Amino acid sequence: MGTPTDELLHELTRARVRPGDEVIVPSYGTPEAAEAVLLAGARPVFVDIDAHTYCIDPAAVSEALTPRTAAIVAIHTFGHPADMAALTELGQRHGVLVIGYGAACEPAGEILRRQANAAYLDGKLRGVLTPPVAPGVEHTYQQYVVRVPGNGRPDRDAFARTLRSRGVVCHVPVQTPAHRTARFRRDLWLAETERAADECLALPVDPTMSRRELQRVVSACNALGGLLQSAA
Repeated sequence: MGTPTDELLHELTRARVRPGDEVIVPSYGTPEAAEAVLLAGARPVFVDIDAHTYCIDPAAVSEALTPRTAAIVAIHTFGHPADMAALTELGQRHGVLVIGYGAACEPAGEILRRQANAAYLDGKLRGVLTPPVAPGVEHTYQQYVVRVPGNGRPDRDAFARTLRSRGVVCHVPVQTPAHRTARFRRDLWLAETERAADECLALPVDPTMSRRELQRVVSACNALGGLLQSAA
């Protein structure tokens, strides 16, 4: 079984993406899509995400289309599906292939339990912004990603450190967007991508978690009020 980069490269090759072509990809997330584009000999074009879904923003894609655009890679981020209807319409209008990637391939029972855990957290957490879900779609919560309000990265990182000290396993889902890494560095300002990288934190939502474990997450988060005041 190939790696995710191999799978995307296969799709790009099938789409006859060639050297000199451009492929539109999100910067927020793993760099797999951009790596696959480079392996195909093409140029990754990074665009911004939707502020609510964390998936590639169709409006940003529309602005980035050029005669050299050969494909659009739409990643279903954290288990929330990208807006494939809008992206497909764009692709058809401009003769560009749209490749969806990252949908969950796992037992339905695990997805249902994770959705139930996410619903519990949605109803109990205070002081953090819980993950919104676009109308008419199913979020599988491969990661349960909240936003920590306040002064961006310093408050988010302090919040995460305190949660870990209280036994809650959490992590920053995207430390550095692809367009700011050494391999793909671009002189771009992608406002929603930057904001998500500074504010987002993934909380545990594993399907095996008990109600007591979920309540421990809620208690630890709510005790902080979602925002740690600076020492100043």
